[in-house]
Amino acid sequence: MKLYYSPGACSLADHIVLEWTGQPYRAQRVTREQRKQPEFLKINPAGAVPVLEEDGWLLTQNAAILNYLADRFPESGVGGDGTPQSRAEVNRWLAFVNSDMHPAFKPLFGATAYLEDEALIEKTKADARAKLRGMFERVDAQLAGKDWLTGSRSIADPYLFVLIRWAKANEIDLSGLDGVERFFAHMQADAGVRKALQEEGLA
Repeated sequence: MKLYYSPGACSLADHIVLEWTGQPYRAQRVTREQRKQPEFLKINPAGAVPVLEEDGWLLTQNAAILNYLADRFPESGVGGDGTPQSRAEVNRWLAFVNSDMHPAFKPLFGATAYLEDEALIEKTKADARAKLRGMFERVDAQLAGKDWLTGSRSIADPYLFVLIRWAKANEIDLSGLDGVERFFAHMQADAGVRKALQEEGLA
């Protein structure tokens, strides 16, 4: 297996899960500039990471890759306990992180620069921070009494970890969210997380 990633991007979630599986893999660093080049666009026309390659087969989209790894290595337990209800809970929180929280960061990453009005752009950023604060409050409530989002380690956890890193780097108010902070510290202490961070130059 080969994972195409950019340091600190959402592909870090897949990098961590690959470490958790304990299976051999290669990680290929791709810069933002390289993602715009024809060579990479043949791999993913969207010019985005992550991309997972296995025996010539290319898989894109983070949620698809994370679920594939859970199915490919069920012994890792990252897809739930094997029951439909457990798997649904994992996918409920993966969907929330992937489809609700991740896109909410877009104004903070320049998606509203086309407005060409600094006051309006800052307003979109403030709105994004407010919406994300509310989402992190929901996560904090879910984490009450838990080390992991669904009670046991899953593919949703490293994705959440990535978004907390982004939140801390983009002035999103996480004050008073003790569950979020406890989860973040718990993830940082994990051996697989530490190895992925080190490989991406983020340790």
